Amino acid sequence: MPKLTQLTVLLMAGFVLFCPVGKAEIRSEAVKYQIDGQPFQGYLSFDDAVVGKRLGVLVVHEWWGHNAYARKRAEQLAKLGYVAFALDMYGAGKVADHPKDAQQYMEAALSNMKVAETRFNEAMKFLQKQPMVAPDKIAAIGYCFGGGIVSHMAKIGANLAAVISFHGSLASKDPAPAKGSIKAKILVLNGADDPFVTADQIKSFKQEIQNAGADYEFVNYPGVKHSFTNPDAEDYAKRFNMPLAYNADADKDSWQRMHQLLKQVFKQ
Repeated sequence: MPKLTQLTVLLMAGFVLFCPVGKAEIRSEAVKYQIDGQPFQGYLSFDDAVVGKRLGVLVVHEWWGHNAYARKRAEQLAKLGYVAFALDMYGAGKVADHPKDAQQYMEAALSNMKVAETRFNEAMKFLQKQPMVAPDKIAAIGYCFGGGIVSHMAKIGANLAAVISFHGSLASKDPAPAKGSIKAKILVLNGADDPFVTADQIKSFKQEIQNAGADYEFVNYPGVKHSFTNPDAEDYAKRFNMPLAYNADADKDSWQRMHQLLKQVFKQ
């Protein structure tokens, strides 16, 4: 495969695409864009050997922000044949290495859900306009904070084929969704020993989704803690005395379940 060269600057829906990096048949491109005058930075990844329109998948980061972990997941999705866009919910440069900063960034992002929804929707519009994406087939996955975001977008009726939450927040102040309002198939992958997700939150979430008549699955992994998909969880746990733990089995199983659902909604 020829070496990738600098892409011509592409203006699309307020986004600027730049600095592609070649990896075998995977093309990964840093993306700088603006929303309401504020700078953001995302990451687009796809396999340029795949022919035809593909399912687009949005990746919403953990509370740490748009970091290497979110970008790695975008690349893994590209290797499965999807076009992935790891979006930014905080703003360019707002990536935390300490829980205090992560908490501050997360609270700011959640202080106005209309603003948070706009940030998600603008990223979705960008992904839909990519020439290799089937614009009516968009899914979203999220981790931790990002899991809460994708669940919220599903509950308010976003036009998503599927949403998958990995150890995501289930606490919500959203009004209960009306029956028939949820378009997405929902998959929630949760650690049963996650102290950040309570039994009452799980019960309320399931009740709301069931009352709305949504197609959903809730997987509770016994003995598994928060951030079970992220190998860096062990380091964070030691450095900050946090109840986090990577679990290789749950990580593998949850990724396989995600892939099965994506194949189902795209009829692959």
